[in-house]
Amino acid sequence: MIFGLLINLAVGLLLIALGVLIWKKQKVSLLHEYHYKNVKQEEMPAYARLMGIGLIVMGTGICITGLLSMLKSALWWVPLLGGIVAGLIVMNHAQKKYNGSWFS
Repeated sequence: MIFGLLINLAVGLLLIALGVLIWKKQKVSLLHEYHYKNVKQEEMPAYARLMGIGLIVMGTGICITGLLSMLKSALWWVPLLGGIVAGLIVMNHAQKKYNGSWFS
């Protein structure tokens, strides 16, 4: 049980840290090159912001999931699913708007 919490917190905090680096430090090089190769240089801050926010939302959902699982809540999956879906929606929006598609 405590091992699950530690794994969830480690993964969640890693995603949050990556999101902050991408958003605040503009380190889009942490992503695959094909995810940002068509993004114009002047649009890079907006792209990095959305991609970072998406990762932060996903990481937050995973951290909350770990905490709820420690409380033996039957609804531990709600923040997990919600965080991943919301994060992917934000990241998908960034990819479509600034790069054209996920793999172009």
